Amino acid sequence: MKSTPFTSKHIALGAKMAEFAGYNMPISYTGINDEHAAVRNNAGVFDVSHMGEFILKGENALDLIQRVTTNDASKLTNGKAQYSCLPNEKGGIVDDLLVYCIEEGKAYMLVVNASNIEKDWNWIQQFNTKNVEMHNISDKTCLLAIQGPNATKILQPLTDMDILNLKYYTFTKGTFAGVENVLVSATGYTGAGGVEIYFEDKDGDADKIWEAIFAAGKEAGIKPIGLGARDTLRLEKAFCLYGNDIDDTTSPLEAGLGWITKFTKDFTARNIIEQVKTEGAKKKLVGFEMIDRGIPRHDYKIKDAAGNEIGKVTSGTQSPSLQKAIGLGYVVSEFSSFDSEIYVEVRDKLLKAKVVKVPFL
Repeated sequence: MKSTPFTSKHIALGAKMAEFAGYNMPISYTGINDEHAAVRNNAGVFDVSHMGEFILKGENALDLIQRVTTNDASKLTNGKAQYSCLPNEKGGIVDDLLVYCIEEGKAYMLVVNASNIEKDWNWIQQFNTKNVEMHNISDKTCLLAIQGPNATKILQPLTDMDILNLKYYTFTKGTFAGVENVLVSATGYTGAGGVEIYFEDKDGDADKIWEAIFAAGKEAGIKPIGLGARDTLRLEKAFCLYGNDIDDTTSPLEAGLGWITKFTKDFTARNIIEQVKTEGAKKKLVGFEMIDRGIPRHDYKIKDAAGNEIGKVTSGTQSPSLQKAIGLGYVVSEFSSFDSEIYVEVRDKLLKAKVVKVPFL
């Protein structure tokens, strides 16, 4: 198992550790519900250094990104980021990712899922026919997500960069906690506000930044947060998790990602995805809440009242904020409208649920 520069800190703090995407990662410290509430109401720190980062540079960098992603990266100016996905040749999703514009038209950073680093690199590389300079900086890049309504207020004294007023999906670069070349972006996977900070671990910089953040946030009660709460937080906001809610077999349109699929440019499998748009998706990713008591789990079958299988659960949990069981799942389109009655099969019992609007919170 790989470690991040913060692994020893998680262990010292008593975190429950487990393997995730080949890394020894913290799942929880004081409990998922406690950590979830800390982020929703105050601020918490996630170590997400296992994520992948690629730098694409050169005159044809934008051309390559446009070819391999569904969103329109030509709209990006310096200091802006966008959510996008890499479609495969059958119209499924290789991965979802963030695209950061470092220098308009010439330099970009792509942030990909930890379990897909090699897969994504190889996928993009095969389309690199115009000598775009590609650098996989994943192993030397640290990433901390400081999330929650009080996150930027706690962090602002550590930098001259104006992070208090950083607009959603923009970023800035400068000195943070005495460390140079730190990229701070108003992005995250919780929907609770806050920032993500990227930096290289040189000369003990990872320790320096970690200690500075917790010293600055001590009085405010900032907490370290594990991947367990990261999952419940993102699910309340109906953010897709690759491998659960989206994968190589799901179309961006089936997954409700039409908003990042721009047919104003050419990209891999554009004609296939456009056909889905024209004909209408046969299945759709929906949010639902349980009416009967029970918690939906990944891969549980979704059925109609007569017991016919109409889909499956992709993500589910007991929402700490809402105090009710919620889930995401694919269902045949006829059952995708709001208030549709569906049933989740839990231990051979059909438990009633209904389709609701997302995000849940």
